[in-house]
Formats: sequence, structure tokens, C-alpha cells
Amino acid sequence: MKAIVLLSGGLDSIVNLKQAVDAGAVVRALTFDYGQAAFENEGRAAAAAAGRCRVPHSVIALPWYGQVARNALMGEGSAAARPQPAAAEARELLEEAWIPNRNGVFLSIAGAYAEGLGAEAVVIGLNREEASVFPDNSAEFLEAADRLLAVSTLTGVRAVSYTVALDKKEIVEMGLAIGAPMDVAYSCYRRSPDQRMCGVCQSCARTKAAFMAAGVLERYAARFAG
Repeated sequence: MKAIVLLSGGLDSIVNLKQAVDAGAVVRALTFDYGQAAFENEGRAAAAAAGRCRVPHSVIALPWYGQVARNALMGEGSAAARPQPAAAEARELLEEAWIPNRNGVFLSIAGAYAEGLGAEAVVIGLNREEASVFPDNSAEFLEAADRLLAVSTLTGVRAVSYTVALDKKEIVEMGLAIGAPMDVAYSCYRRSPDQRMCGVCQSCARTKAAFMAAGVLERYAARFAG
């Protein structure tokens, strides 16, 4: 199956990239610069992962997002330390990291790339764990996106996620099994001067907990500053 992969440079997207490569041909990996504080780090991680998987990589700038999104991800305020993300209220976690219609916008753009480059699918890194907070991480979102692409592309491009039914621990285990380059992942809301993740924001807390639950935190501990 030929695919376009949405590659943020985070854990989920890198595991989906490797699985898509194993499942067929990835004709392009797309990374979006929408003004997020950690873009430089995410871009480096995405480029490294695409290089390791031998996939063409493009960065797409969406500067207008700065007009509609104002939160810690966009560099306003700071992402809260969350040793246990589940301890916070879901609404609080959602508001800290929500970018209006982000996955919807990304999938629409990727759908155009897929149709134009002859790909059959757009692959996105969703997961069951974050779906409890972020509605655009859910199986329902994926099904709706699939229906949209079916009627918005002449070729009937599909929306696919290899991790939508998994939690973070299971994604780490999948990544280990298929040899995904998780060592270059950047799953952090904060900007980093040395490519190490902060270790305490919502995203880092989930990632560290997943590595710990999978019994491999020591292997990846150097990737975190805290």
C-alpha cells in the first residue's frame, strides 16, 4: 500500500511511519510547522526518523495557526509539569494542548498529497490512551476522516492509523517489535536547546510512563532532561 505519513517526530508518528514502510511504499512523510514552540526539535526528530526509514520528507508551513491558537504548545505560557497526566482533569489537559481542528487540517492536506502522488492512504499516529482526552485521537475521528477522504478525493484515499486501538505502552512494544527508530523521537511540548525532552509536560509524562511500563525506560532515559 502506497502511503503518505503524517510525521510529527513524536513516538506515535514514528512507530506508524515504520509500520507503513513495512506494509508497503511510503511516498512522502509530512511534518507541519504551525508555530508550535517545539517545532525545531520536532522537525529534527522527523527528519532523522524519515532518513532512517529512507522516506522522502517535506515540511509544510501553516503560519496562520498563530492567529487562532493561543496556548502552551504555541509558546504562550508554559506546559505544566505532569508526573501523572491522569491526575489532572481531562478538560484541563485538553485546553493546555488543543489546536483548533489540527488533525482535521493535517489529514486534508495529506489527502491532497496522497491523491496527487498516487498514494492510497494517509497514515496518522492516533492512540486509545490520548483519545480519552483528545477527541481527534479516537477511532471515531479516524472513521469520520476516512469517510471524508473517500468523498473529497477522486481516488478514494483512506485514513489509516496502525496504533489507534493501542495505549502508549503497547505502542512502545510495537515499536520495539518492528525496529522503529524511537531513539530519535521528540514527544515534548517545550522547546529544547539540546534535543532532550523536558520529561515533565503532559506528553513527556505519558511517554516516560510508557517506556517504564514496557521495561525500557533505562534505554531511553538520556532522551529526557528531567
